[in-house]
Amino acid sequence: MPLVQGIYYTFYQGGQKDRPPVVLIHGAGSNHLCWPAEMRRLSGFDVLTLDLPGHGRSSGLGQHAIEAYAGQLVGFLAGLGIHQAYLVGHSMGGAIALSISLQFPTLPVALGLIASGAYLNVQPELLESLKSPGTYNEGLNWIRQHVFSPHTSTTLIEYSMKQMSDLRPAILYEDWLACSHFDLHNEIEKIAAPAWVAIGSDDRLIPAASANYLISSLRHVRLQVVPSAGHMLIIEKPKELAQGLYKFLKDLENWHGI
Repeated sequence: MPLVQGIYYTFYQGGQKDRPPVVLIHGAGSNHLCWPAEMRRLSGFDVLTLDLPGHGRSSGLGQHAIEAYAGQLVGFLAGLGIHQAYLVGHSMGGAIALSISLQFPTLPVALGLIASGAYLNVQPELLESLKSPGTYNEGLNWIRQHVFSPHTSTTLIEYSMKQMSDLRPAILYEDWLACSHFDLHNEIEKIAAPAWVAIGSDDRLIPAASANYLISSLRHVRLQVVPSAGHMLIIEKPKELAQGLYKFLKDLENWHGI
């Protein structure tokens, strides 16, 4: 089982030696299995998919600050000898990618921000529910009701919720707590890396206004709105999402302005 600094990862070797790898960073309460095969095996690219500390098969503890996760991830990549990469994150993972861009601006060649934003809107009642064992299941039910599109099948919903319910409750709470503290409104314009922003048309956690703020604040950005998808568009519409990421990365090779 591959572990670097306690972080578990999978590696798909499909790219050219001179091409930076794609690093997939999952969101709150998830693990590397949330990423569809179409993205974990992206044609023409090396792809590294990881479990954040305390998640999935990784050891260690969860963090209650996005910046802490960002520092751990940079250390993990350095342990693999990776000093430049395409950072692609879902929700909290996107926040981690943005935080890395500010702390270590030479590391990201480009960013993929899926259902993410400069600010993550976490409802106080969700945090309160997840904080207490007596109300923890209420928190899980709240998540179930808010992160999926009405068009999403029950099978996919149950699969995603099973991953989350298997996680230690303290980790899930800390993830959402970290998201609640995340706010880059005053710093987002400092980020120079090109970005691909993808949102679901039915996302109730990251609305279109959040994506529009990223588009108006980042210097070089492309937007993809995925129809009939909610906050969990990585499992709701994997093919459309993988196609959008692939096109963005390929276009960067001949980029003169996106």
